[in-house]
Amino acid sequence: MRIIAAILPCLLLSLFTAPSFALEAQQPEATVEKMAFKLVRGVTNVTTSIAEIPKQSYLTIRDRGNIGYVVGPIKGVGMTLYRALIGTVETVFFMVPQPGYYDPMIDPEYVWNGWEVKRSEVRKVREAEPEMKKGE
Repeated sequence: MRIIAAILPCLLLSLFTAPSFALEAQQPEATVEKMAFKLVRGVTNVTTSIAEIPKQSYLTIRDRGNIGYVVGPIKGVGMTLYRALIGTVETVFFMVPQPGYYDPMIDPEYVWNGWEVKRSEVRKVREAEPEMKKGE
């Protein structure tokens, strides 16, 4: 009984660790490519972070109305600082595979992404289309 109690944990351990040795390592070229993308993304975000002011102004005016003229620039300044900070961190630590595996630390990845129309507006347009056709 003692032999079984001693061997059983070793067998279980070998069963659970064996698949981890079978995993194929990622090619060095792919790792270097991901590092390069992270470095370029960081430098790009630092450089273009100032574009968050007009972007956030436009989006806030579009989504919230006239209050966006006041809130939008304030939000833009905050997002400018945030995007510049994240870009700096990604630039300095481009060789570190964090977060995830060289994934972007901010969403949207670049300042020029994220201008899409909100879903509620798309739904309003779709609901208005049948009414427009009836009136024609």
